[in-house]
Amino acid sequence: MPRDLHTGEVAERVAALNARYRHHSATAVLEHSLKDDDLGRVALVSSFGAESVVLLHLVSVIAPETPVLFVDTRMLFAETLDYQREVAEKLHLCDIRTIRAAQPRVAFEDPDGTLHQFNTDACCHVRKVEPLERALAGFDGWITGRKRYQGTTRQTVDFFEAEGDLRIKVNPLAHWGREDLEEYMVNNRLPRHPLVARGYPSIGCAPCTSPVKPGEDPRAGRWRGSDKTECGIHFIDGKAVRIRKEDAA
Repeated sequence: MPRDLHTGEVAERVAALNARYRHHSATAVLEHSLKDDDLGRVALVSSFGAESVVLLHLVSVIAPETPVLFVDTRMLFAETLDYQREVAEKLHLCDIRTIRAAQPRVAFEDPDGTLHQFNTDACCHVRKVEPLERALAGFDGWITGRKRYQGTTRQTVDFFEAEGDLRIKVNPLAHWGREDLEEYMVNNRLPRHPLVARGYPSIGCAPCTSPVKPGEDPRAGRWRGSDKTECGIHFIDGKAVRIRKEDAA
């Protein structure tokens, strides 16, 4: 069961954790965070996207029994679903939990499956944010694959973040670059998401993800043509991160 938290307690624990592990490697941060009393019960949230296999492999080596939460929006690429099954089998992960929105809720909010065409925030909320929030209710913290190099909205990501007064978010790969990920995948012979070779360095739902041209921000293909840059599952100071492109310029 998650611990009872009081106002300010999460922020204080985050500050202590960042100070404690400031000079540690990603592996050390991940290994210690899975055992640190200041974190409590932790799950890994994974999209099984372009770079997810690195963090999944690290967890499989350090603590394969760690719960892995995979949000299936029912709008993912078929390649992502196939890749999820391939990686889960190859890495022998013990506790993968597929999270989906309740069908009555989706039927009410998006009866014809076109919500993403005129309100992407609402679509992400009903298909991803709400289901994940329910799944995380039993945890004190969660591990993400966010990295500073991924774009202007993530340049200040640290190892530990406060999600309001609810939970602690752990970003073990915050300081890794694209070259570090590539080297790790090659050295460990990890399978690649098939869409990466087709120009998708960041992969979300099929209707809202497009290929990225050389030189573009790695997340430029997410919600292309709109000012949206995040799906809403990441929070800073208790607020959903929806930093607009013009604000990040």
